Amino acid sequence: MFKIKHLFILIFTTLAITLAGCKSQFEKIRASNDVGKKYQEALRLYKKKSYSKALILFEDLSQKYRGRTEAEELNYYYALTLYNLKDYTTARYQFKLFADTYPASQYAEECRYMAAYCYYLESPRPSLDQENTYKAIDALQLFINFYPNSARVADATKYIGILRGKLEDKAYANAKMYYELGGVGVNATNYRAAVIALQNAQIDFPDIKYAEEMGLLTIKAQYAFAQNSIEERQEERFNEAITYADEFVESYPESKSLEEAKNLKKDSEAAILNARKVLAERKANYERIRAEMAEDTKKDTLNSVKNSLK
Repeated sequence: MFKIKHLFILIFTTLAITLAGCKSQFEKIRASNDVGKKYQEALRLYKKKSYSKALILFEDLSQKYRGRTEAEELNYYYALTLYNLKDYTTARYQFKLFADTYPASQYAEECRYMAAYCYYLESPRPSLDQENTYKAIDALQLFINFYPNSARVADATKYIGILRGKLEDKAYANAKMYYELGGVGVNATNYRAAVIALQNAQIDFPDIKYAEEMGLLTIKAQYAFAQNSIEERQEERFNEAITYADEFVESYPESKSLEEAKNLKKDSEAAILNARKVLAERKANYERIRAEMAEDTKKDTLNSVKNSLK
């Protein structure tokens, strides 16, 4: 039992010494003024995928290699190391800096692409702010403009498509949010906001994948907005819903939502007639009350004259 326990202690101690020795060797190289040796160790660590240690050495060397011919390759591997550590924000900065600093380098094309790709990787889910998505699209398009014959153009184009799809998702979700918020009175303007958001989305993305769903939602939002309006504005607003319904029927004659669109048109037409009826009755009541008031005024005047003659 003792021998077994001793053996475990011996193995553990040996491993600890070995690990301590490795650490001390790295620190020794890091503290060394031999930049050539330090650079070779940084490359060795990078190729071994020991990116954290490689990064420490690359960062130590970056100032010392400034202005030297070796700085080009050093900065290339420095950017790649950051990328492999998933520090995409710093990596894209370094990739772009490299491409701008060494435009004739054999690595320039790759670094320009990687800078854009890091933006792509930082693009958030559709529910969040899409600033990085727009920047990624611009960076990828810039890469395509710089290198139209590159083998990477196909991937850049694919990623632009994915990013645009994300923006479409965001635009459609925002419009739906306004519609679902709904409301009456002042809050009924959410329906109008939904209509505007839907129209803007279709202008920004003419080939948006949600075009049919957005067309139907536009009718529903405008119908709800008209329905929650005062009678004096309803005819105008229901007519807009009818226009949207006609456009939908013309654009999507085979749609599964065709009957719903047609029914919304019929309901809008009926609502217009009802609004006219309400307004007509209101006007008739107003005229009746006005006539009654005039008659009462006339009677009061006659009575007043009679009383004055007594």
